[in-house]
Amino acid sequence: MALLVAGAFFMENLDATVIVTALPDMARSFQATAVDLNVGITAYLLTLAVLIPASGWIADRFGHRRVFMVALAVFTLASALCAGSQTLWQFAAARVLQGIGGAMMVPVGRLAVLRNTPKSDLLIATAYITWPGLVAPVLGPPVGGFITTYASWHWIFLLNLPLGLLAMAFTWKLMPASAGEVEKRPFDVLGFVICALTCAGLLYGLDKLGQNPRDWHPYALLATSAVLLVAFYYHARRTPAPLLKLDALKVPTYRVTFNGGSLFRAMVSAHPFLLPLMFQLGFGYDAFTAGLLVLTLFAGNIGMKPMTNAVLRRYGFRSTLIGSSLVLTACTFFCALMTPATPLALILPTLLISGMARSMGFTAYSSMAFADMPQPLMSSANTLFSMTQQLAFGLGVAFAVIFLRMGESILGVDHDTLGSYHIAFAAIGVLTLLSMLDLWRLPANAGAHVTGHAAN
Repeated sequence: MALLVAGAFFMENLDATVIVTALPDMARSFQATAVDLNVGITAYLLTLAVLIPASGWIADRFGHRRVFMVALAVFTLASALCAGSQTLWQFAAARVLQGIGGAMMVPVGRLAVLRNTPKSDLLIATAYITWPGLVAPVLGPPVGGFITTYASWHWIFLLNLPLGLLAMAFTWKLMPASAGEVEKRPFDVLGFVICALTCAGLLYGLDKLGQNPRDWHPYALLATSAVLLVAFYYHARRTPAPLLKLDALKVPTYRVTFNGGSLFRAMVSAHPFLLPLMFQLGFGYDAFTAGLLVLTLFAGNIGMKPMTNAVLRRYGFRSTLIGSSLVLTACTFFCALMTPATPLALILPTLLISGMARSMGFTAYSSMAFADMPQPLMSSANTLFSMTQQLAFGLGVAFAVIFLRMGESILGVDHDTLGSYHIAFAAIGVLTLLSMLDLWRLPANAGAHVTGHAAN
């Protein structure tokens, strides 16, 4: 079941990133500009952010298997509609429908795994589920470029059809039909609206801020989101049956994952976005060479996976996360020093080690999130985790764009230069360091009953 959910997660994340390299071809098909195609990416991400908060309640109300199968069906149908789109707005509408399926797919699948996995097997199950979040953003651009070059952009979406049907068949066989013994509660409509507007305003505001930092509209959106976030906090505290039970944040291991872990995931997601652009626009490499270099991150991700559980059992969550964050920070700062004269003998090992650190930290944070979570809070904790994880992916790219624009402003240029990428990587390195602040307060044996680590 964990592998099934991992497959769905991979399909969803790949779909979110694979179209980036296909935008010029798609724009020609729709008789639009490549920039106009951003509406398809934004519509998908905003739909995910808006609807994920409702996924926990829907799974508890209608059952894991039923909701997961419907989500797969919607996602598969929307993929067919994306491939058959004749206009830009048809494509945008199909992407919204695809986002509806994606918002229910992974959170509900993860919840089913968490509810049916003993604590002793949680590390292995979480490792299966989390690796697609690291692999798909790295594989997406080169895969999209290959499909677009040797077939057509339509196949990016058509390939989801057999995968979706196969996943539905396995869901019927492997996933429990009911949600189990869970608390039945009414749907928190007001909380859902406030939370959805907060997430949408945050993502859209940062996206617009990266495009034009001199415009006042993004700042107004971000200020409104901050006010709505405070309103949601007080609403959740005073409502008998809130959409998200914030009691999960009282669990120390979960709180660390929510705070510093979200910042870590955001910085991790910025690397696959910045590196291909720096190699092409800063180093002058062609798209194929840049894609091959970024695939070194993928090799690090995969190479680290067989060692992840052994490292966690040997060193525990706290030491492993501190070590991973320090290694990733060092690699990030080295990226801020790379130039076309830097030998590949230094670039490739740096990217490989960076991928290993990303994989180790990502898996450790995801496993620690639910290590101490009591069953009554599992659904709400999973929904909150899924929402913040999706936001972190979007925020990482948004911050990367903002840091690039900041670099251009500091250097006094109006276009991408190698120096602006160096400034962006330096800023990401600083934020990666800041993500570690929560870790120092964790006890050395945090989550030991999951890792089997015995602190000295």
